[in-house]
Amino acid sequence: MQSSAPSSPTLRALLTLAWPIVISRSSQTVIGVCDALFVAHLGDAALAATTTGAMNITCVLIFPFGIVFIISSFAAQLFGEGKPDAAKRYGVYGLALAIATQLFAFLAIPMIDPVLGLLPYDDHVRALLASYMRIRLFSTGAAIGIEALANYYGGLGRTRLPMVANVVAMALNVALCWMLVFGRFGLPAMGVDGAALAAVIGTLSGFLVILVPFLRSLRGAVAFSRSLSWQECARMLRFGVPSGFNWFGEFFAFNAYINIVVAGLGTAALAAMMSVLQLNSVAFMPAFGLASAGAILVGQAIGEGRKDDVPQLVRLTLRAVVAWQFTAGLAYVLLPEQLLSLFANGAPGSEFRTSGVRMLMVSSAWQVFDATAMTYAESLRAAGDTTFAMWARVVIAWLIFLPIAYLSVRVFGMGDVIATACIVLYVLLLAVTLWWRFRTGKWRAINLTGSALPAPST
Repeated sequence: MQSSAPSSPTLRALLTLAWPIVISRSSQTVIGVCDALFVAHLGDAALAATTTGAMNITCVLIFPFGIVFIISSFAAQLFGEGKPDAAKRYGVYGLALAIATQLFAFLAIPMIDPVLGLLPYDDHVRALLASYMRIRLFSTGAAIGIEALANYYGGLGRTRLPMVANVVAMALNVALCWMLVFGRFGLPAMGVDGAALAAVIGTLSGFLVILVPFLRSLRGAVAFSRSLSWQECARMLRFGVPSGFNWFGEFFAFNAYINIVVAGLGTAALAAMMSVLQLNSVAFMPAFGLASAGAILVGQAIGEGRKDDVPQLVRLTLRAVVAWQFTAGLAYVLLPEQLLSLFANGAPGSEFRTSGVRMLMVSSAWQVFDATAMTYAESLRAAGDTTFAMWARVVIAWLIFLPIAYLSVRVFGMGDVIATACIVLYVLLLAVTLWWRFRTGKWRAINLTGSALPAPST
């Protein structure tokens, strides 16, 4: 068992914990980017369907994803309290949620065509999108299972097994995507459906990699099952459901933004925006990995009764995340044409390239704001302060971001630059709000695990 966090936060401690998480999150990014690259040669419709379909699947997953993120908070604090067996029970509760998610996904499959029929897609894009989503829904439970157990192990400071599981999922997905999209080794060329099937197989394989060691660790399975508690599961949901709504509210708003606001600009603009978001995910996922590592240190410090160390841990994490995001933003400003050319089929003057370059350059403006928002959001989540973050995201996304984007683009016809600038506004407002919440110190009074550790005086 790894030791708990050091009493004095250091960059080395953060990076030692973070690098496997960064690789795990980056592997998820590689999957999305490679899927987009492999189908790009099929045209804008295929690219738009694959990238939008992946985002729509994320929208289905994001609520249970948000719930299982809280497992890391419980595991980190319980580990800090010296209760690793109690932490393990939260991994089991996460697996139960994964099963429930898969059952829900099966029920959602018949709803895909009716829902997409209400949205302003070209007929060809709609058909490809529906087929892609039907296939991808078969691995939703496995995706949640990976995330649940990754958060359990991450809370203990054991971040390498989740990294291996995600790398296996990435490697299989990329290899199978190349074979199934193009029809290599005698396999049929399945196009967009091939990308979806590759993702399903890769996800299921990655889940097995992390599930088998966890099940083996449950020594005395009968005795362990008797230690499971509905009260503990309810406590996980009490803090996890706001975390789930936190992510769901934001992603659903962005999904509406893509499907209603950006889709109304045409297929080329939609494909360009989704390519810009794929490139931004290259920066976001490693940054989120750093922020998650900082949150683990925060949770362990709280579990050990060292709440006074938390602000220093947060500042340390923020500096690392900002440095990464700023570098990414600089690349978007200096090399937009080269980066967009990875996804472009048309000539340099094509609508896809022209629109994409503009949007990518504007996206550089939200990088530091995004770093601030994710650092404070993860730190508040580690402390159990999930309800405020939920309301902050939902209110800003639905009452400010989405109405302004819709009015600007669909009513006043302001175009792709203003559409992207609306994201900048959203991330800025969220960063300021979460920074203010952390500064109030409300998180100090939260007792996530139910233990009666006294908070140190301030």
